[in-house]
Amino acid sequence: MPQCTAPLVPNNPPKLTLPDSTLIQTFPKTSLGLPVATVQSSGKSSVNTPTTKMTTSQDATLLPPSHKPPKSMGLNVTTATKEAFTLRQVQSLSSWLFSDDVSPQPAPFNHRFVSLKSNPPPSDTFSIHTREVLGGGRFGKVHKCTETKTGMRLAAKIINTRNARERDMALNEIQVMNQLSHPNILQLYEAFEVKNQVVLILEYVEGGELFERIVDESCPLTEVDAMVFVKQICEGVQYMHQMYVLHLDLKPENILLVNRSSHQVKIIDFGLARRYKPREKLKVSFGTPEFLAPEVVNFDFVSFPTDMWTLGVVTYMLLSGLSPFLGDDDSQTLNNVLMGNWYFDEDAFEHVSAEARDFVSNLLIRERSGRLSATQCLKHPWLNNITEKAKSTNIVLKSQALLKKYMARRMWKKNYIAVAAANRFKKIGSSGSLTALGSETSY
Repeated sequence: MPQCTAPLVPNNPPKLTLPDSTLIQTFPKTSLGLPVATVQSSGKSSVNTPTTKMTTSQDATLLPPSHKPPKSMGLNVTTATKEAFTLRQVQSLSSWLFSDDVSPQPAPFNHRFVSLKSNPPPSDTFSIHTREVLGGGRFGKVHKCTETKTGMRLAAKIINTRNARERDMALNEIQVMNQLSHPNILQLYEAFEVKNQVVLILEYVEGGELFERIVDESCPLTEVDAMVFVKQICEGVQYMHQMYVLHLDLKPENILLVNRSSHQVKIIDFGLARRYKPREKLKVSFGTPEFLAPEVVNFDFVSFPTDMWTLGVVTYMLLSGLSPFLGDDDSQTLNNVLMGNWYFDEDAFEHVSAEARDFVSNLLIRERSGRLSATQCLKHPWLNNITEKAKSTNIVLKSQALLKKYMARRMWKKNYIAVAAANRFKKIGSSGSLTALGSETSY
């Protein structure tokens, strides 16, 4: 059972006696509080390319009915604004207090510009623990990994590159990650090519998938928790879009927690990401049906709003535990996406605020131009003044039990696909014919 932080609002906050020291965060006295109409009517967000410190790889050194939600208590935010916290003190207080101004922890190494190398092999400098699997997919598997010289814990993503197309996709992932240096985005450490595989050495995070943490009954989920998670995702997406990168696969599996007692998230898996060039009309035909934007299903041009649609789906699921477009099969799901068939389930959204509903409504818009940008999301009232909201927003959402059912269904589907694939390969082995594989859909 994973560890969990206490509710974001304490029942009995400790009395703080803190020394004058390096100021790393303060509590805001007021929020931006922009009216929704203002957020919607604001123009396109300006693009400011951030500067980052970079080194080359060569230089690199629904809880049970009996459950009672925690009672609200007052936190003197005005007084707290005058307090200074050292990093160690904030970490020790993180079990009872959260501020939306606390900067997320960066990767344990500086951002590096990584190039694919074949010599020396990864086994010379890294120990890849092949029996310890962190995750996997069509590409291959992710294992725990240790840098031999420093003992630093990392992760090794082993990508099968049986043909030129798969190798090009791996190279694209490296190129995209080289451009991204943000605390809410997983960082690349090294890259190797070995036979028909590309091995990416990545920053290691141990908290697991965000949704896996949420279904843990020892971790009550309130709307404030959802705000904290969504705000960080928005910050990561905002940075990606400033760097002209489209993720194009922002499903729940690709949002991880840094550790099991943290609210900090990391966006992972840039295998389907693309560099966005406004003069080039980019089309894609891949992804998971229930998270696809209408323009992807229509094989129309994709751009920044494509990621924002998927963020709307993820946010809807966090708040309700339901997948807004999920049908009985992929065909029905895709039709729901195309038609914009979704609504707020009144039972699941019983304790969800009007601000949160408005946030989702301004992302799940069929017309791309109508969706909020990541920058506009961060100015939306729902994602502001979080510390103040934490004093009163303490009702546990119903999404937890519903997400548990969703996760069980997803696991069943993965296992079914794995067994079906194994059976198909058995047929291939016995018949010597590739026709046993059948056809493969684009999505």
